[in-house]
Amino acid sequence: MEEILRQAQTILRATWKHRRLAMLVAWVVGAVAAGVILRIPDRYEASARIFVDTQSILKPLMSGLAVQPNVEQQVMMLSRTLISRPNIEKLIRMADLDLNTKGKADQEALIDNLTKVLKIQSVGRDNLYTLSYQDTDPAKAQRVVQGLVSIFVESSLGNKRQDSDSARKFIVDQIRNYETKLTEAENRLKEFKLRNIDLQTADGKNSMDRLSELTGLLSTSRLALREAQNSRDSLRRQIAGEEPVLLPENPGSDSGVSLPEIDGRIDTLKRNLDTLLQRYTEQHPDVVSARRLIKDLEEQKSKELLARKKFAAANPGSAISNNPVYQQLKISLAEADANVASLQARVSEYEERYKRLTELMRTQPQLEAELAQLNRDYDINKKNYEQLVARRESAELSGDLDASGSVADFRVIDPPRASQKPVAPNRMLLFPLGLLLAMAAGLAAAFVASQVRPVFFDGKTLREATDLPLLGTVSIIPNEARRIKEKSSLRRFLLATAGLFAAYGVGMAALFLLSQRAA
Repeated sequence: MEEILRQAQTILRATWKHRRLAMLVAWVVGAVAAGVILRIPDRYEASARIFVDTQSILKPLMSGLAVQPNVEQQVMMLSRTLISRPNIEKLIRMADLDLNTKGKADQEALIDNLTKVLKIQSVGRDNLYTLSYQDTDPAKAQRVVQGLVSIFVESSLGNKRQDSDSARKFIVDQIRNYETKLTEAENRLKEFKLRNIDLQTADGKNSMDRLSELTGLLSTSRLALREAQNSRDSLRRQIAGEEPVLLPENPGSDSGVSLPEIDGRIDTLKRNLDTLLQRYTEQHPDVVSARRLIKDLEEQKSKELLARKKFAAANPGSAISNNPVYQQLKISLAEADANVASLQARVSEYEERYKRLTELMRTQPQLEAELAQLNRDYDINKKNYEQLVARRESAELSGDLDASGSVADFRVIDPPRASQKPVAPNRMLLFPLGLLLAMAAGLAAAFVASQVRPVFFDGKTLREATDLPLLGTVSIIPNEARRIKEKSSLRRFLLATAGLFAAYGVGMAALFLLSQRAA
């Protein structure tokens, strides 16, 4: 620690020895710094304030109908990206700043300077933005800020319209694409249904229900076929004489003779009469009419039997083939054969359907899986298509809403205006800095001179520097004349230092008075 203090003392004594050089350098640097500060051109600032109103009444009204982007975020992002090269080039043309540019280099320098000097600041969270620019010409600064305000407003509106148009164009292209997909899916579904038309039923029954129903119909048809065949065989036996049919000998006993065409109608009417009696009384017109018809048919049957008896009595030797009962049996047999043939055709058709349906059910799982895939693809494409159509309508509403300019309103609170007095440079701050620079330059000059022409103040320092043995030292004894000379030199140094501070003080006072008079 003692060694460090000794070295510091040595350096200070060496620097103090060159104090006159230090003061001279300080005066020169101070004068140059003052001249430079005074020659710095005044810069005037033009500024404007813009308020972006995003609280529109249409915003809650159009909620859910139109897409409403985050306008505040968009404006904030726009303010951060407004100072870009294309906008700066546009601003240069709007403010006529390129009139004095002579080449590409000047234009690039102008663009770089504007990029650095232009400022856009957001004032808190109130969507209030301040645009400012400084220049030596206040009119030019005002033109630049005016152009920047125009670009700020136009860029926001232009970006909205461009985004809306791009969104609508993209959605329309996607709708056309999905229309093509829907057409293709519908054609595939139609071809599948045409190939597998047997799977489709009008009543919505599945294959198991259809198979169960078809099995019931087939069983019923087979039973009816067996009944018809038994009836036909019975008629054949009657015709062949196995069960002879004779007319009754007693004219009053007609009930045992069968006339199928009349007996069938009588049986039908009796069943209908039983049904009517369950619902109505004996005096109901339908009941009375049914009884009258039954009575008429019974009288017709009696007359028919009487006619046949008379014919048999008049022709006792006629063959059995001329017997009316035989003829009636032949007619009934023909009808029974026709009925059996019809039922056989019906059973064959039901059996064929049953066979086709059972074969179809073996491949039905694969066909149903294919149908489900087709339906799923179609449903997905249809759902996306409907959503895109709804989004297109929403995009059109959003575009109309943006075009109306009611979502965000740009208001110029303070129009572009240039300050009457310069805002830069701050000479009241630069002058003290110039004084400090002058003092630092003088101190540095004295230190450099002490290092270039070193002086030894004690024997130890000399011995350490030369690494030679020191035989002795010779001291000087100051006299009165030397003391007076040193005091005079110190007085001149202090006066020069005070003069430097006084000069800067006078300059700062003059600048202050001039600024107050200008204000």
